[in-house]
Amino acid sequence: MKKLFLFTLLLLFLAACRQGQQTGEASSYVNRAEAIVAQIHDPASPYVVVACHRGDWRNYPENSIPAIESVIRMNADIVEIDIHMTKDSVLVLCHDTDVLRTTNFSKVFRGEEGKSAKIKDLTLAEIKRLSLKRAHGVEIDTLRMPTLEEALLCTKDRICVNIDKGYDYYDAVNLLTERLGVTDQVLIKGKKSIEVVAEHEAPYTHNVMYMPIVDIQKEKGKALFESYMEQGVVPLAYEVCWQDNEGGDFPEAARRIIAQGSKVWVNTIWASLCGGFGNDDDAAFECEDPGEVYQQYMDAGVSMIQTDRPELLIGWLEKTGHHTLK
Repeated sequence: MKKLFLFTLLLLFLAACRQGQQTGEASSYVNRAEAIVAQIHDPASPYVVVACHRGDWRNYPENSIPAIESVIRMNADIVEIDIHMTKDSVLVLCHDTDVLRTTNFSKVFRGEEGKSAKIKDLTLAEIKRLSLKRAHGVEIDTLRMPTLEEALLCTKDRICVNIDKGYDYYDAVNLLTERLGVTDQVLIKGKKSIEVVAEHEAPYTHNVMYMPIVDIQKEKGKALFESYMEQGVVPLAYEVCWQDNEGGDFPEAARRIIAQGSKVWVNTIWASLCGGFGNDDDAAFECEDPGEVYQQYMDAGVSMIQTDRPELLIGWLEKTGHHTLK
């Protein structure tokens, strides 16, 4: 009888733990990143995941550690970063293939005629000599371009990371995330076919999160989208891009995605990615009520948004009850 009683208690305990995981109770997660990952994996969650494009680049150099720290303080869920590989095979954070726009390369290497500014032609030591610039071109002597490892150590257990261009370096990225213990907290997106992605991931027992990018008003994007639908492959989410709202392409795509059991990611960073002018972050910034722009995405069932105005978007989402992480 005593054993039966203890076994019953064990079953009740396991059931409580499972219920806590499903409802997102704070006690069921070890850290904030784990709680965010749970929301990403839950297609029925009303929580809207906010991804920050290149970090807080309006106040700090893009893809820098302070830009990442800033969006963490804002309670963002994902920080989007860009990577390239140096001459000596180190992954560093930079959007461009060269360092001319984002660093003081011309000053540091003045007089070295013919010196390449391309990341693939520079060693990590050379890159670490460079100061990062803010968006308005002012160099910050105390800030250097971080490596991917430095960035992931900063974000570990605190926020998830979307590595743009990460698919080009998938093997190196996966090796690094496994070593650092952050594989579950990292997301890579791409436009590869289902078969190519499956083949690439097959050698690994543990992969980063992946979602397809589908431009639903372009032939290749439509074909990729339909391949997922026809084959019944259900990704965590689709990043949906579209150029204009005529014809209702986006609402229909969102409806199909949600019915399939996946989530919808949209980019409000540029009008060309979300239906044209009047539908992006800058339009929301100009409105007295940002909801005049953002509510349309809530109505369509969007649950993941990449933004260039994280403070504005998060503030509105929290006010309207769409961004409370339990």
